[in-house]
Amino acid sequence: MKITVYHGSYTAIDEIDLSKAVAHKDFGRGFYVTKFRPQAETWAEIIGRKHKTAGVVTEFEYNGSSAFTREVCKVKEFDGYSEEWLDFVVMNRDENTPEPAHDYDIVEGPVADDRVQHKIVNYLAGEISKADFLEDLKWHEQTHQICFCTVQSLQMIHRPGSRIVGDGDLERHISNIGEPLLERLMLDTGMDEVKATDAFYTSETFARLADESTGLHLRPWEEIYDMIRAELKI
Repeated sequence: MKITVYHGSYTAIDEIDLSKAVAHKDFGRGFYVTKFRPQAETWAEIIGRKHKTAGVVTEFEYNGSSAFTREVCKVKEFDGYSEEWLDFVVMNRDENTPEPAHDYDIVEGPVADDRVQHKIVNYLAGEISKADFLEDLKWHEQTHQICFCTVQSLQMIHRPGSRIVGDGDLERHISNIGEPLLERLMLDTGMDEVKATDAFYTSETFARLADESTGLHLRPWEEIYDMIRAELKI
């Protein structure tokens, strides 16, 4: 099921550029959105003030529950504030931790806002225990964020009106093409699964394949593989 998510910034986002993402955030470097529009509006206001502009909220659609998303991307979800969430955020926010600190494509969970960050500092300084930290968070207002950490993950988020990969028959056809294609790509190039998957899903050929209007999803996988070979010059 598609959900609407929001990104707050000082300008509208027409194209997501991960090279502009800030390091050492809650879930690492990536493009962040939330399902709560008021939360995005608050971010937009704060960031807009820093850039002396009015904040802008850009709306996207995300098909996170799609089986195709789970097949293509490694997804981590935190249902709420927990010990595992705390350890994960501390790891990502530690500037001494090399990036990327994890290998997830998409991470979803609550936000370490200003109040939570202050308590994290106290926890790391040994001023409060982990148990007390988590107990206090039981009463914290609900927050939400999704981080798209890789180029591959950006295939799953689109502006409204765009075709989201993973809907209906298109998902099935792409899945049927992708499995044998990746096996052949690994065999012919010596790439491991991660590199082959990244090469395929970030290619111009895949972008055309995911565009239902091209009809490429109805072609044999061998034909799509020949296109990939030509594009990658292999």
